[in-house]
Amino acid sequence: MTEVIGHYINGKHVAGTSGRTADVYNPATGEVQAKVALATTAELNAAVDAAAKAQPAWAAQNPQKRARVMMKFVSLLNRDMDKLADKLSSEHGKTFVDAKGDVQRGLEVIEYCIGAPHMLKGEFTDSAGPGIDMYSMRQPLGVVAGITPFNFPAMIPLWKMGPALVAGNAMIMKPSERDPSVPLMLAELLTEAGLPDGVLQVVNGDKESVDAILDNETIQAVGFVGSTPIAHYIYHRAAENGKRAQCFGGAKNHMIIMPDADLDQAADALVGAGYGAAGERCMAISVAVPVGEETADKLVEKLVPRIEALKVGPYTAGDDVDYGPVVTAAAKENILKLVETGVEQGADLVVDGRDFSLQGYEEGFFVGPHLFDKVTTDMDIYKKEIFGPVLSCVRAKTYEEAIGYAMDHEYGNGTAIFTRDGDTARDFANRINIGMVGINVPIPVPLAYHTFGGWKKSGFGDLNQHGPDAFKFYTRTKTVTARWPSGIKEGGEFSIPVME
Repeated sequence: MTEVIGHYINGKHVAGTSGRTADVYNPATGEVQAKVALATTAELNAAVDAAAKAQPAWAAQNPQKRARVMMKFVSLLNRDMDKLADKLSSEHGKTFVDAKGDVQRGLEVIEYCIGAPHMLKGEFTDSAGPGIDMYSMRQPLGVVAGITPFNFPAMIPLWKMGPALVAGNAMIMKPSERDPSVPLMLAELLTEAGLPDGVLQVVNGDKESVDAILDNETIQAVGFVGSTPIAHYIYHRAAENGKRAQCFGGAKNHMIIMPDADLDQAADALVGAGYGAAGERCMAISVAVPVGEETADKLVEKLVPRIEALKVGPYTAGDDVDYGPVVTAAAKENILKLVETGVEQGADLVVDGRDFSLQGYEEGFFVGPHLFDKVTTDMDIYKKEIFGPVLSCVRAKTYEEAIGYAMDHEYGNGTAIFTRDGDTARDFANRINIGMVGINVPIPVPLAYHTFGGWKKSGFGDLNQHGPDAFKFYTRTKTVTARWPSGIKEGGEFSIPVME
């Protein structure tokens, strides 16, 4: 009998009541390994009501006690790292090593959250006026929500729930229905770590649940990661309903390779950043921009054997597998359709992975690696986020032309430059209109104590994920002006007080 995955409400697993489910696949075999319940609006609202009841007592605990829950949570994440990674790989398809990295990068944000007592401190002004003190407090919003994607089923839920919870909020987590098990396991670990029941509710669902979150008046803020059209939709609807929103969308990340770059280093970086996790990363490098024909020819010459040597397989095949399947049959179909479009529109398909098939896993969602050369900016494979193991090479004559490609693209998540020249690197970092920049670093994902966020159509909202921005997003400032009776004069004052 197929397992049916439910929800996590008030500290325990509960079955769904809607009668609607979605299939959860094993991407390596193409088989349905479970079904996940899809919540109704009523189920979502009931979870919110329970969270709202649990939140005040949680917020009333001092920040250090809440941080101790995070401290215990870190210990439990380390204890169950392999267990979490194994389940993550089985539902997502990424390699076991990459799955552990998924958990680890989320865990690092939880480690940062242990410092919440410092991050939640307010400000104080002594004697702002005669006998008057003024101070500000950072207070939780109440109930907040996270809507997270399939490609990082541990990391991004941890990025959302850690800061939100340690700041004193209750959270409704709506993970991707494609790989829902790990967020439920994280909720179990938080309960074990001492989080009170109801403070974190994991509700599985589809668009009905998303709209219920956006329309629920109790929910004060929404954090989202996914595609740009959905990010724009959630941001717009959340704002219309008076909620805070931080919504992160798609990407088309360019890596510029200057003529003075170490081309072996650049080629290795491109292969890892372009094909790791089957390209299903919003920070994947999908466009290489070599400057000069000689640079381009040499780079492609170095890329081809590296790409052709990539080992594609299921996560169970061992640590030498470079990447696994994509998440669904529909994702595979979309990638291959875009590859065909690239060929039709005149790009040079240097490495052709269209006929890739893995013996014993013919029904799995595996996509072979592809490399396009001589791609132009009017092609669909350049304009659209492919989200698969496809790297496009766009040749530039000059540095100015190369930087222009990255700056003119509608997406602005991440970018990189490989060069030995400090002046070029500094100019690139200062001028580029993209949120995260790598200098001889192919995937410039900031560490937990900095913030993560894209520009242009890659991000909607004025505050980023994790780092100090997360505490600003999940709290609001209250400013108090206090004067005590000993300093109050007789009679009322009818004009605005001013400094003498």
